[in-house]
Parts: sequence; structure tokens; C-alpha cells
Amino acid sequence: MQITGSQLIINSLIEEGVDKIFAYPGGYDKDIFDALYHEKDIELILPRHEQGLIHAAEGYARSTGKVGVCLVTSGPGATNLVTGIADANYDGIPLVCFTGQVATSVIGNDAFQEVDIVGITRTISKYSTTIRKREDLGRAIKEAFYIARTGKPGPVIVDLPSNIVSEIGPAEYPETVNIRGYKPSKGVHIGQIKKALEMLKNAKKPLFLIGGGVNISHANEEFEKLVNITKVPVITTIMEKGAIPTKHPLFIGNVGMHGSYASNKAVNECDVLFSIGTRFNDRVTGRIAEFAPNAKIIHIDIDSASISRNIVVNIPIVADAKAAINELIPLAQELYTKKWVNQIKAWDKEYPVTAPSSVEGRISPQAIFENLNKAFTEGIFLTDVG
Repeated sequence: MQITGSQLIINSLIEEGVDKIFAYPGGYDKDIFDALYHEKDIELILPRHEQGLIHAAEGYARSTGKVGVCLVTSGPGATNLVTGIADANYDGIPLVCFTGQVATSVIGNDAFQEVDIVGITRTISKYSTTIRKREDLGRAIKEAFYIARTGKPGPVIVDLPSNIVSEIGPAEYPETVNIRGYKPSKGVHIGQIKKALEMLKNAKKPLFLIGGGVNISHANEEFEKLVNITKVPVITTIMEKGAIPTKHPLFIGNVGMHGSYASNKAVNECDVLFSIGTRFNDRVTGRIAEFAPNAKIIHIDIDSASISRNIVVNIPIVADAKAAINELIPLAQELYTKKWVNQIKAWDKEYPVTAPSSVEGRISPQAIFENLNKAFTEGIFLTDVG
């Protein structure tokens, strides 16, 4: 059976379980929109700008665990995705971004709305490719979704020349993927898990440091269960806010330059730092030579390149956060941490994270949020970094 490239793209989205697509029409993606118009199982979310589009797709992927799918036209449509692509790349968010492109016959001739989006995004994406042959289209899309969601998730760009999209070709969509040189880690090394638990068991001042990987792998319930078993206190990066309820008795707060005194003091004093899903960036560590000076460090991360890159660790475990935590739970045991937790709570009480409700008669941000919390007990607040 022969179908257009645009119809194969829509068929592939159905095969990959896509039910929402964040898309903005233009001259070089209009054929895909025509095919999408007749597909009732995919909801089209139309933004007012491509930059808003990709951030919406990011938020969808973060909250659902699914791959966020973007569709934009060539040139400015594609370049408007760049900030969101970089953000998704650093935070490990799975995205597949389809970008329109001029016909293959004029690529490289500075045609109208032609940009080398693959070249632009190569260093800020997990993978990017321009489709050159119609017969490669199905395989390339299959690989894109596989790369985006496996290993450390990330954004993949599939650049679609207009003649490839309109060309008639095979309808087959592959069921499996075999990419030479790309073999993401699967499973968990149980020997390393046992070593980590033995180190944790012998600790006097153990501490969990939890990064964005726990949220990305949707391991929140599993991690809270592990904390309830071990009774080890928890600090988090900003990316991991919400991995454990902030009212949990063992939650201390954020760490690093945006963290609390108690959290940072706990890092300085702990003797075992059990970190999961964090890349130890400079906002967390500060001066590397002074970070966790008394601690042996255990590090679980899906990305082997993140382990011992910034902070040298004692026990490395390359694994998905959820898979690793599920291996830890049945082997974990309660530790005596009451004295240690009380010490951290005392630091928090002595140096709390507070701000005055008003300064010189003017209302403060602290007062605004205190009153918002009173008025909207179930409210969702979105913040920015300015």
C-alpha cells in the first residue's frame, strides 16, 4: 500500500499512542495539518506562538510521562522552538519536534524560510535529523520516539522537507528499533544496590538528596515508601520539588543557593549522601571542593555521563530512578536517625526560611503567598526565574 508522507506521519503518531499534538500551521507543514484534520483520535492544541507551543508540550510531558509532540513550519517556526529544546535537553524531558523544511532540491540554496535547524539544535538536543528519502520516513519517526523516551529522556528533532511529506511511498511503520551505538541502560545492578544499602546501614548521619530524575520517572510514591521504611531525612533540588510532600516529617527543604540553612548544613554534616536523579549542578553544589566534605556518596542516575562528572562518588548506579527505588524497597530497613533528624530540625528552627510580611509599610511577597495559600488551599502556582 502506498500513502503520502503526511499520512504516514499521522499513522505513526497513532502507533506511538499520541493523543495530543502541539502544533502551529505554516507553509511547510500544511500537508500534515490536512492529514491531521481527518484524525479524530489526536487532539490538536493550537498556541499563539511556537515558543509557547514547545513549553506547553514540555509541561504535558513532565506531568504525564508521555512524549510531548510538536509540529511547526520551517524557518522562524523551527527557530522559535530553540529555547524549549534546550530546556528539555537539560531537564531530561521527552519531546519529538517535527519541523517543516524546504524541498530537498533547494536545501543549501538559502531558499525562502530555510534554516539548518538540525545544525542549530545539534548541541542542545538528544538527536536531530533531516529526512532525505521518503522510504526512510517511517523508520526515522520510530527511532525518534524511541530515542526521546529511553535512557535519559530528551528532545528529538525530525526535519521534514516538503517534497518528502507530499511524496507517495510505503505505508509500513516498523514495530522495533535497532540503532547501532545506542543501547540505553536497562535494569539495575543488584550488586551495587546491595553495596549502597550496606553503606547506608552503617551511616550515623545519612541523607537523601533527590533530583529531577525521580519526578521524571514518576517514582514519587515509591520514593516516599522508601523514606518511610528507612527514616532517612530528605533534601531536594528545585527540579525535584514535589517528589515528597513538603509536610512530610522527614522532608527538610531545598538544597543549594536557593535552599534552606538546614538543608545545606545537613549536606555539610552528613556522613552518607544518597543521591538519586541529580546532575550535581553548580546551583546545588556551590564550590565543589567544599560540597559534602564528610560524606561518602551514592549516586543513582539514568545517564552514566552525569555520574562523577561534577562530584566524584563512591558507589555509582546507572539506572532509571523508579527501577532502582523498586529494587531498594524490599531490601531496605529502618535506621536509627532520630537524633540526627532532631539536629536538622533544630537548625531549621534556629534559621528558618522566612521573610517579613511587610517592609516599611509595603506588602511583601511573603505576605502575598501566605494569603494566597489561605484563600486557595488546593491552588497550583506557576513561577518563573525572571
